[in-house]
Amino acid sequence: MIRMQSKTHFPSPASEPSAEERIPTNLRTLLILEILGKSDRAMTATEINAELGLPKQTVHRLCITLEANGFIAREGKSRRFQVARRLRELGAGLLYNSRDHMVRHQILLDVAQHFGETVNYVVPEDTGMSYLDRVETGWAFRIQLPVGTNVPFHCTASGKCFLASLAPSARQTFVASLDLTRMTASTLTDPQELLDQLDEIARLGYSLDREEFLDGMVAISVPVRDPNGRFIAALAFHGPSQRIDLSDAIERRGVLVDAAERLRDALFPEE
Repeated sequence: MIRMQSKTHFPSPASEPSAEERIPTNLRTLLILEILGKSDRAMTATEINAELGLPKQTVHRLCITLEANGFIAREGKSRRFQVARRLRELGAGLLYNSRDHMVRHQILLDVAQHFGETVNYVVPEDTGMSYLDRVETGWAFRIQLPVGTNVPFHCTASGKCFLASLAPSARQTFVASLDLTRMTASTLTDPQELLDQLDEIARLGYSLDREEFLDGMVAISVPVRDPNGRFIAALAFHGPSQRIDLSDAIERRGVLVDAAERLRDALFPEE
């Protein structure tokens, strides 16, 4: 009689959970926003999903919802998405209302004491640069630009600082879309002249406002970057041309550069 050997059955290893099972529903939109926020370019839903591994239709649906609610927007008429106004405002609000705001403001106070002029922390928005934080000068004669003020990109030190941070191709596209309104006799209204100046700003690492926005006001600005080198804000000081010598400000720009590095370390501490 032939005896059949019984086979020993081992339990099959548990299959890896899918991304759909692994990522909670209420976390998926946050991850999409995080991926876009870290990217230096607009991304398609497919490119976003390459980092998530969710069903394609799920990511497309979430992107459409985020677009409809103003958190992300399409780049022109393409299928690529980029950060939009509501998400930028959310990020700015988180920075403003956190303990980081106190640290940031203290750094601005240190810079203001060194220069004796108004110091600004300025972030880009859809329609221009917005003053997120500032320390006023103690001088009675001063130029009032309170927190929340929105100023143009093309004729301010902070705006040109932001424009110069863009890649050359993106810089050219951005400038071509701007209304280069003449604010003073010194405002650059020719796109190529502005692009040439932005090239120089990118090389030097600082930007100037030589009475281009307001008659009688000058300013100098340097970029504040995240640990990956991406622009997040401009650190600037401004004041009346009667009181500020831009040549002296350029020589002392190291104070601004050091403060920008302190801001980076405060806002993005190593874990």
